[in-house]
Amino acid sequence: MMFGCSRRLWCALSFLGAAAGCRVGFAYLGTGSVSKQLESDFRKTKLVVQHNMKIELLPALTDNYMYLLIDEETKEAAIVDPVQPQKVVDAVKKHGVKLTSVLTTHHHWDHAGGNEKLVKMVSGLKVYGGDSRVGALTQRVSHLTTFQVGSLHVKCLFTPCHTSGHICYYVTKPNSSEPPAVFTGDTLFVAGCGKFFEGTAEEMYQALIEILGRLPPETRVYCGHEYTINNLKFARHVEPNNEAIKQKLAWAKVRRTEISGFSS
Repeated sequence: MMFGCSRRLWCALSFLGAAAGCRVGFAYLGTGSVSKQLESDFRKTKLVVQHNMKIELLPALTDNYMYLLIDEETKEAAIVDPVQPQKVVDAVKKHGVKLTSVLTTHHHWDHAGGNEKLVKMVSGLKVYGGDSRVGALTQRVSHLTTFQVGSLHVKCLFTPCHTSGHICYYVTKPNSSEPPAVFTGDTLFVAGCGKFFEGTAEEMYQALIEILGRLPPETRVYCGHEYTINNLKFARHVEPNNEAIKQKLAWAKVRRTEISGFSS
């Protein structure tokens, strides 16, 4: 993500009125004019380090993100949406951790398509998901199901709409003052939300406002795709006089240029 990975929850939700609110009506997600190849080229692996957990962003395909979640206390790890298994295995080896869990947000191939290969490459994995269509599923979860990744506490948040079985994963460390994390798959993006493939506007409103919107404001949001600039361009199209959107779009373009040298 351009900034969702290290910004607080309010940053990702702050444009719901301007962007996601309109997308609730139109169920729109565009790819914009930037080529798919350039979208994939500028994104680099990034490590977010806290005292209790580390999260490595692993870009995948043209605009997806996988996330390696590492418990610093036990050196256990989980992977979110491992569509490219070899990249996951390489990251696990690099960090010297034990991969124990797969956290699948939803069954679409660009998120769950690597599950079956990964369980063959790494033995003993628990594969979590909220839908029987998730590949290699071993642990079906529902709203508020909880489990551990080492000493980290994972709570499942049921957010149907993009798919009927979509799950977001909220990760905390008990008695820690550090920010929690939430992996939102294709429910919440920076300044937007996912297409309504299997749900309704009412369900998306519930997911964004009543569930994700009630998480602590310091929560760090890890989205399933890099759509930041295109989402903000759409928001600007809908509300051309909204200065907050203009400022955030300009900021996002500067961040992309700093990262890649490519100006969009």
